[in-house]
Amino acid sequence: MIGCDCEVCTSPNKKDKRLRSSILVQSAQTTLVVDTGPDFRYQMLRENIKHLDAVIYTHPHKDHIAGLDDIRAFNFLQQKPMDVYADSLTEEALRRDFYYAFTDTKYPGIPELKMHTIAMDSFVVGDIPVMPILVWHLKMPVLGFRFGKFTYITDANHIDAESKEKIKGSEVLVLNALRKQKHISHFTLDEAVMMVKELRIPEAYFTHISHQLGLHDVIEAELPQGIHQAYDGLKLEF
Repeated sequence: MIGCDCEVCTSPNKKDKRLRSSILVQSAQTTLVVDTGPDFRYQMLRENIKHLDAVIYTHPHKDHIAGLDDIRAFNFLQQKPMDVYADSLTEEALRRDFYYAFTDTKYPGIPELKMHTIAMDSFVVGDIPVMPILVWHLKMPVLGFRFGKFTYITDANHIDAESKEKIKGSEVLVLNALRKQKHISHFTLDEAVMMVKELRIPEAYFTHISHQLGLHDVIEAELPQGIHQAYDGLKLEF
């Protein structure tokens, strides 16, 4: 039996209950998700999402792709394959880990997927424009995405100058901030704060938060004006 007695894991505050990182982006006509982690099924049920147009992937780590199999529920409801967008590195991992969804002879009930390979060109899903932004997770290329004036970046510890220019002008930035201590491939809390200030983003939310960062309310009180700690179920409208 696996347990945890840290103050975050045992906190009664719902904002301290942290599942794997993912976002849902929705317009009047289109609904998409960025990443399908191991918690994907529960997250969709919790938010009562009954229609999904596409899945977009940031990178191939398991905590971001493991829930892809549960796309099959949307296949059944919508009676069509799911549009899936990924770079070549992530597509390779998806085809390897979910090989049964890509075979020529398909067993009934497996996920039905329509793959689209992301280069670095902007593309459109329904009526939602998507701009890929290259960031670095140590030596692994990871894709962040800009949707109009909103930018989402997870699993990064370095952003090149060219990508910073793509982020500038965003009104809202969601950025990873794993913990306070130095990490090999994630921004720390201080590094994330400095990045927001450098890019001059007026409103920012930190995601991909480890329990090592501490209690939500404590960290929230420490953050500069305009910067917040994200939490599961957070909704932003603009």
